[in-house]
Parts: sequence; structure tokens; C-alpha cells
Amino acid sequence: MTVERLLRDLAPQALAVLVRRSHDFAASEDAVQEALIAAAEQWPRQGIPDQPLGWLIRVARRRLTDALRSEISRQNREAVVADESLVAVDPVLHEETALDPNDTLVLLFMCSHPSLTPASAVALTLRAVGGLTTAEIARAFLVPEATIGQRISRAKQSIKASGVPFSLPEAADYSERLGPVLQVLYLIFNEGYTASTGAELLRVDLSSEAIRLVRQVYRLLPSNGDVAGLLALLLLTDARRAARTGPEGELIPLDEQDRTLWDRKAIAEGVALASAALAMGSVGAYQVQAAIAAVHDEADSVGDTDWPQILALYEMLQRMSDNPVVALSHAIATAMVEGPEAGLAMLAPLEDDERLRAGHRLDAVRAHLLERAGERSEAAELYRKAAEKTTSLPERNYLLMRAARVEDVNS
Repeated sequence: MTVERLLRDLAPQALAVLVRRSHDFAASEDAVQEALIAAAEQWPRQGIPDQPLGWLIRVARRRLTDALRSEISRQNREAVVADESLVAVDPVLHEETALDPNDTLVLLFMCSHPSLTPASAVALTLRAVGGLTTAEIARAFLVPEATIGQRISRAKQSIKASGVPFSLPEAADYSERLGPVLQVLYLIFNEGYTASTGAELLRVDLSSEAIRLVRQVYRLLPSNGDVAGLLALLLLTDARRAARTGPEGELIPLDEQDRTLWDRKAIAEGVALASAALAMGSVGAYQVQAAIAAVHDEADSVGDTDWPQILALYEMLQRMSDNPVVALSHAIATAMVEGPEAGLAMLAPLEDDERLRAGHRLDAVRAHLLERAGERSEAAELYRKAAEKTTSLPERNYLLMRAARVEDVNS
């Protein structure tokens, strides 16, 4: 693992430790950023420490100490000595920090601060916990990068201005903060399962961490249908991971995957959770998506898939959400049941959706349905157009391969 990748993985963990102890998100983030800069300069020359996370925490903690002392001096110079005596007994500053595997979960709920809108809380948490860049978060939300940057900046200002401590909520408040937490974990998993940028399709570190954290939330709230549904969805989706890439890391679509490589243990657990989630009260989007994933995973082949059931589930999901990605999947399911022309007709209203215009998804789905309809020349053109828009190298290569394959059939 490169130093850059290691630091990206460790940054949220270090931040979680500092925030858990200091309750000051902005100051902790600044301290961790300074520690990351120091590590990026020193580790390539001196080697990675035996305990890199501990190294980052110690350096960041010193930066936090220096910043606190500077602030004390600025605000009340005559009280420096007394205030420094308080600093000396503050555990975040002078005790050896005990690493707690639940630190990241704590940070998740802390980031869903009552002063924040759900959108701001999700953006802030993806940055702090997921370690995603502003550009990656923007692609997940289908909005401009500047918009996400503003959300994160306003979130920090809102927390500071609110006067409400940046701390772990009371047990009774967990459910109130649950929605943004689950959305964050879902988006972190998605970025790990299909990386939005780079040379690799999968970021297993992110998808595995998302599953680990959802398991912890499930232990905390075992009777919550949304939590059980999300855990089922992630397990059922991740069960196909081994079949999603070829020997060279190339993307393999669902209909071409070797299903003997699917993780049957994860599928069994996911199906059981999905069934239990549907019986826990009102049905939400995660339960419906888990049910869709279960239908796919239990089929021996694409031909054996119960597409009418999947279509019915997508129709239900469409009524719950205005997410354009759901609309695209709905169109694909429609095409599998009623024919490609029916699916193509459902794409027409999405052409004016600003959230899809800059991305590659709409062009890629339309190309796929046109190929199924026998409109190969137009399909090849749209595959190439979609390839130009994606920032994922495996997706780009796959789309260009599809364009070439369609053209070969035409020649």
C-alpha cells in the first residue's frame, strides 16, 4: 500500500479519536491535516512507523495542544499559567490515547449534529469518516463540486455557531440521527463497490468498512427495519464482488458474471436479514433495494431471474424516491420484462434532469437498451459518449469495449 493510500485510510480513524476526546471538530480536523502533511513528508524518507495510526494521533494531538495554548494566550494572556494547568490534565492532550474500534461509529453519530441539515451532515460525514474527496462526494450526490465544498464549510460554521457540543448523542437521540448516518454508510459502500474515479473498480477498504460500521449500528438498533435492510443490501451486493472483475481488473457486468464465485454465506445472511427487515414495520427504500438484490442473488442465471418481481419492486422504490439512478434501474427492469423499446421510452423524461446531464449513466443505459433493440450504430456512439464522461478507468474501458463489440457485429 502506498503512503498516500495508507494516510487516506488512517485519517478518519485519527480524526475520530481526536474528536471523541476534544469535541471540537474544526480544530481536530486542522490538527489531523497538519499531521498528514508531516507524515507525507517524513514517511517516504524515513519509512512508515510500526504503528502509523498512533504516530498520526500523537502528532495531531501535539498540534491540537499548540493550537489550544495559542487560543488561550490570545483570549486571556494573564490566565495562561492557570489555563495551561488545565490543559496538562486533559486526556486528549497528554494521556496516551487508547484506540477504540468504535471511534469511527461515534464520529458518525457526532457528525449528524442537530444544527445541520441532512444534506450538510451527510457531506461532512463523508469527508470526515469516509475520507472521500470533495469531488468524489459531488459525484455521489450528482451535484457540482463547489456545492459540496460550500455544504461542508457551512456545516463547520453551523456547529460552531450553534453552541451545541460536538459530542456523542444520548441513547434516546440515536434514532433521530439515524437517517443521515445510514445514508453516509450507503454512499461509502457505493464508492468502495464502484469507485467513481481511478484505475481500480473496487475500493474494498471502503466497502468493507461500511459493512463493519452498519453491523455495529445493527447491534445498537437490532429492531430497526432500515438498519437491517441496509445491512442486508450491502451483504447481498458485496456477495458478488469476486465475480465483478476479471484477471486484469476489468469490469464484468452482472449478466456475464461467474455466479459460482458469489459468496453464498453472505447471500444466506443477507436474505435472512432482508426477510426479517420486511417484517419490522413500515417498509423503506433500503428494505426494497435489499429485496431486489435478493432476487438477483438467488437466481442461477440472468434467464432464471424473476424480472417481473424486480420490476414490481422498482415501481415501489420509484414511488419512494426521486433519485434518477433509481429511475434508470427501473427503465432497465422494464426493458427486461416489456422489451427495450418500453425501457427507452422511460428514459426520455430523464434527459432534462440536471443531476444526470454531466454524468455517464444515462448515456450508458440508453446505449445498452439501444443495443438490445438492434440499433447498434447509435448504441456504439452512445457507449463512446458515456466513456468520455466517466472518470473511472475500468468503466471507461468497459464502455469502449462495448462500443467496439457492437461495431464488430455491424461490420
